[in-house]
Amino acid sequence: MTPEEQLEYLKRGTVDIIEEKELLAKLKRSQETGTPLRIKAGFDPTAPDLHLGHTVLLRKMRHFQDLGHEVYFLIGDFTAMIGDPSGRSETRPPLTREQVLENAKTYAEQVFKILDEAKTKVVFNSEWMSKFNAEDFIRLCAKYTVARILEREDFKKRFETGRPIGIHELIYPLIQAYDSVALKADVELGGTDQLFNLLVGRDIQREYGQEPQVIITVPILEGLDGVQKMSKSLGNYVGITEPPQEMFGKIMSISDELMWRYYELLTDVPLEQIARWKEETAQGKINPKDLKMQLAKEIVARYHSPRAAEKAAQEFEKVFAKGGVPDDMPEVKTEAKELYLPRFLKEQGLVKSASEARRLISQGGIHLNGEKVSSEEISLDAGKEYVLRVGKKRFLKIIAL
Repeated sequence: MTPEEQLEYLKRGTVDIIEEKELLAKLKRSQETGTPLRIKAGFDPTAPDLHLGHTVLLRKMRHFQDLGHEVYFLIGDFTAMIGDPSGRSETRPPLTREQVLENAKTYAEQVFKILDEAKTKVVFNSEWMSKFNAEDFIRLCAKYTVARILEREDFKKRFETGRPIGIHELIYPLIQAYDSVALKADVELGGTDQLFNLLVGRDIQREYGQEPQVIITVPILEGLDGVQKMSKSLGNYVGITEPPQEMFGKIMSISDELMWRYYELLTDVPLEQIARWKEETAQGKINPKDLKMQLAKEIVARYHSPRAAEKAAQEFEKVFAKGGVPDDMPEVKTEAKELYLPRFLKEQGLVKSASEARRLISQGGIHLNGEKVSSEEISLDAGKEYVLRVGKKRFLKIIAL
């Protein structure tokens, strides 16, 4: 690709590029000299179970790799032991060294589902930060002002409302910025919530006599609800290590409108093609379910295998489209002759509360061996197996002893 074509390729799925003309100049220089750009993205190993929301950034890193540039996957083991405020309204507790290393190991096992391991340099910022002495830290802090740090929205709100801000939190953006100095980063990637810290990196690089890095931010991916950001704590996520059938079913549950967003940020389907599909769907020429099936298969194939994707699609059709029963489902053994469903379903994790179970029963949303359950109690015969279906997607095999 020409530098201009590379720029257009890299712009897909981004929010900010600061500055675009600087990135084009770096791409031109890289091509002229044959020297790849140094691309940095930092990850504090505090939550190593990656979901599709994390892959938006990882895929942008892969795009740079595909263009021949060097990607530095920076694990912030030093900063994780400090505690990153990251837009929170209170101080984040630091991690122990053991927790950091264990999480870092889990990260490495997952990220290479996306990144090219042979083209990825995994680095830890403790390599340079642990060598800092008190004088080094004071000199670093002297290169920025408290007023600038307090421009961060989360710090500003906490300061105005009298909530505590640790001195270590004020230093955190400077340490992240110094990582760019240590790596001589040409480009740093991050989510839109990291924009302030990334901008500090540009300023600190200038202070150390380096050409400032270009900043690229990527959007925060909406979760399955299409409203809030994808988050494990909110339960609206798709984990990249989840079983194929579970992953497939979750993708099929998203709205038709959210499907287009996922196509743009999670696949390499050309934007022109997505636009055509959107228009043809609006005209009734394409069933959105077919496109959603295609999306689900592509995502499952990427994180598992094409074979697993085909099997998950067949299982989905069997269970949800044709009213069948899945081949694989969790099972529980019990000696009880009667089960009180509201409590039992909650204990098995099939509902969030007993009241939800009672509501499902009243609405005819619970089936036992294909028959609607109308009572809150069910009777079991020893030696028999029962298939309990809760809603459309949750199944449990009960083995009566």
